[in-house]
Amino acid sequence: MIINFKHALSKKSIYITALSACLIAVAAFAVLSLLITEDSRKNTDDFAKKTFFRKYESIEHEFRNIEDYQYLLRALIQKDGLKNYKDYSSVLNELNKKRNLLPYSWYYYENTVSGKTDSNNPLSAIFNNTQNNENSLVLKNNGPGHFKDLLLTKKDSMYWISYDSLVLPDKNKLYYGSTVSLDDLHQYFINVDKSSNTYAYVFTKEGICITHPEKKYIGKNIFDFTDIKANDTLTSKTETGYTKGTAVSEYLGVEVTRFIKPLKTDNFDGYTVVNHVNFIIDENLSKIKAYTVYIFLAALFLIVTVFILFQRATNLAYQEKEKIQSEKNLLLIENEKMHKAEVINQLQQLKNNINPHFLFNSLNSLYMLIGINKENAQKFTMNLSKIYRYLIVPPKDNIVPVSQEIKFIQQYMELLKSRFDEEMKFELIVNAPESLEKRIPYLSLQIVTENATKHNIATIDQPLEIIIIVDEDGVTVKNTWQPKTEPVQGEKFGIDYLNQVYGYFKNNLLHISVDGEYFVCFLPLME
Repeated sequence: MIINFKHALSKKSIYITALSACLIAVAAFAVLSLLITEDSRKNTDDFAKKTFFRKYESIEHEFRNIEDYQYLLRALIQKDGLKNYKDYSSVLNELNKKRNLLPYSWYYYENTVSGKTDSNNPLSAIFNNTQNNENSLVLKNNGPGHFKDLLLTKKDSMYWISYDSLVLPDKNKLYYGSTVSLDDLHQYFINVDKSSNTYAYVFTKEGICITHPEKKYIGKNIFDFTDIKANDTLTSKTETGYTKGTAVSEYLGVEVTRFIKPLKTDNFDGYTVVNHVNFIIDENLSKIKAYTVYIFLAALFLIVTVFILFQRATNLAYQEKEKIQSEKNLLLIENEKMHKAEVINQLQQLKNNINPHFLFNSLNSLYMLIGINKENAQKFTMNLSKIYRYLIVPPKDNIVPVSQEIKFIQQYMELLKSRFDEEMKFELIVNAPESLEKRIPYLSLQIVTENATKHNIATIDQPLEIIIIVDEDGVTVKNTWQPKTEPVQGEKFGIDYLNQVYGYFKNNLLHISVDGEYFVCFLPLME
């Protein structure tokens, strides 16, 4: 049965449904617009705080540079200033020009007996009668530097003078310090910070403005040209250390968020003001709603499309990755099999080399012992059988516990002692018994020991000493270094085998060296 919804729904139901949808949409758009507006205001407020701290730190940094410069002057003058204060002043001024620094260094020397003065300071007249000088203003400063500061007006320009004095033994006086032109300071901060929506200025504790983006306000009292009140500077009562409020900019004529924070150094005591222009949020909420809907629908469409494409691409990439990983694993398994087969093959070659040669020498020694000492011949035969049992049944991975290798090499050395009685000396030292449970390559001690007997002279006059030392990290085999003059065939076969085994198990390779009178071979332990 086919239902005709056109006749099934009444006009009233349609109107109610449409009205409900419109009300829901309007409510949703209103809430969304309100959230966007509040979020914009919050972001603007956070941005204003960050800008305030950044500007405050840059201003504080420059004022501390001026303070450090004054400390430098004091240190130079008090060191041997009486001899070189003119040179110090000249050199510092040259350096300041090259480095574009604001302070200008000066000195003023007064001879109280003759009344003569010597100065390179064009503003030195202030020291003749400072108290009666109408163009100067003393800045109160209780900083630990104990510098004297004042503002001096001359020819429509204002200067910040920071100085110290030194009374000499003959009661003559030496004034020295630095001068900063407030015009130069004004230009410096303009060049450093060219932000269009934020500006800052500094005023002294007395209210005198010493920096401002509008030059005409420099030297004026901020309480005369701004709406700042005395309460605005009471930052000690706030938890943040600064005051914040809304005001009308005296500079731009628009509403700003104003931050005021104390600026204190050892030669300045005042305040920094940072004004942030408030962005006006668009009052046309209908546009915000429309744009929000468009952005929402477009973003939803893009997200669904991207999700579908991404899912397909991910599936293809995953399948390809699985295929590549499977092929890679097969190659790794094949490579490991080949590598292991190569190590086992080398071991078999080594055994093939060891067995005939070792058996021939052992049988010769046994033949001689049977005629000399039947009891020793019996012990020799038992040792030989144990040694060949060890050689015939190799371990699965070509690595064995150190204790097994030690037991085998002791039996092996017993056989060698029957051939080389006084010509050979053997010593075993176990410094770390726990290392006996760790592992080393199969036949490693026999290979190194065999190399020692093969390549070195062993006589009664020059006995061959072989020392095996078991430590925490490895086994060291040492033998006296007394090489034969004639070369020996196949001298690196056993060493290559050991390197192969260590390389297969991704362990450090053995270390071989000559230390004084000994040839040393270090075999690292494996867990």
